[in-house]
Amino acid sequence: MTNLRTFDLNLLRVLDALLQDHSTVRAADRLGMSQPAVSAALQRLRDALGDELFFRKGQGLVATQYALSLEIPVRDTLDRIGALLSGPDAFDPKACSDGIRLSGSDFFAEMLMPKLAEHLQTEAPGMRVHLVDLVADSYVDTLDRHEVDIALIPEIALPDWVDSRKVFRSAFVVVARRGNSRLARAGVDPGEVIPIDLYCDLGHVLFSPEGNARALGDTALERVGRSRRVVMTMPVFSGVYRAVSGSDLIALMPVQLAREVAPLVGLELFQPPMPVPAAQLCMIWHRRNSANPAHIWLRDQIADLLAPLDAPGLDLGRD
Repeated sequence: MTNLRTFDLNLLRVLDALLQDHSTVRAADRLGMSQPAVSAALQRLRDALGDELFFRKGQGLVATQYALSLEIPVRDTLDRIGALLSGPDAFDPKACSDGIRLSGSDFFAEMLMPKLAEHLQTEAPGMRVHLVDLVADSYVDTLDRHEVDIALIPEIALPDWVDSRKVFRSAFVVVARRGNSRLARAGVDPGEVIPIDLYCDLGHVLFSPEGNARALGDTALERVGRSRRVVMTMPVFSGVYRAVSGSDLIALMPVQLAREVAPLVGLELFQPPMPVPAAQLCMIWHRRNSANPAHIWLRDQIADLLAPLDAPGLDLGRD
C-alpha cells in the first residue's frame, strides 16, 4: 500500500494531465515539463500505485481501468488543493504556467485570440491557451471529459454541473461579394434590405460544423412563411465568407465578424428581409473549475475582451 508520507503529491498533477491528454508529449506541454520528465514520473506512479496505469497503442496511451477510476477523484483533489493554497485574491497571473483549453468557432480565432494573445503577453506570459475545434453536438460532454476547460457557444439549456456567463449578443447581416451580379441587376446597394424574393432565390452558404442544412436563418424565414436555398455548408466561418467572396452566393453572418473581414476579402454587407433575433453568446465551464483561480482570472479577461462586441447595431451604410 502506498504511504502518503513518502508519496510525491506532484505526481497527481502528472496523472491528471496524462488522463486528459493520453500522451506524454501533450501532458508535458500542459505541465510545462519535458517529455522525459513526464515519462519518469509515470514510472514512479506505476511503482507507487502498483498498476501499469497506461499502455501504448499507436501514437497514444490508453488508460487502464484502475487509472480511469482515479480520474474524477484526482481532478477533484487537485481542485481542492489549488483552492486551498491560493484563493482568487492571491492569484498572480504573471507567475501562472497553466494550460487552459478553449472551445469555440473560428469566429473567436478572428475576434478574440489576437487580442487575448497581446493581453497574455504582458499580463500572464507563462499561461498557455489552446483554442480547439468547436464540436457543436458534444461541447457540454467535452467539458465533462476534461477535453475542454471553457466553451464559447450560443446560449442553450445546460445541466446543473455546468456554470455559464453571458459575454455578448450578436446581430446578423447578409454578406455578398462586391459586384454580385444578381444584387447589381436588382439595384440593391450595400446597406439596403435585400428583397425577400431575391433573398430566397439566391444560393446560400451556411455555417454548420455538423453539416446541417438548417439554422436560425431558416427559422426566421419560416416565421414569415418563406424558405431559402442552401447550396453549401461550411464547418468554419472563414470557409463561408471565402466561398461567398468567390461567387454570387450569399450568407448570413454575425455582424461583428462580417465587418472585420469584409474589406479583406471583397465583401459588401446587406440587411436581411426578415427579422433575425440576435444570438446571446455565453462562456460555459464545468463547475469543478468555478473556484480555480487561473480559470477565474482567464474568464474575466475573456469577458472583458469580448464586451465591446455586445449588440452592435445594423447601420450598414457607407461612410
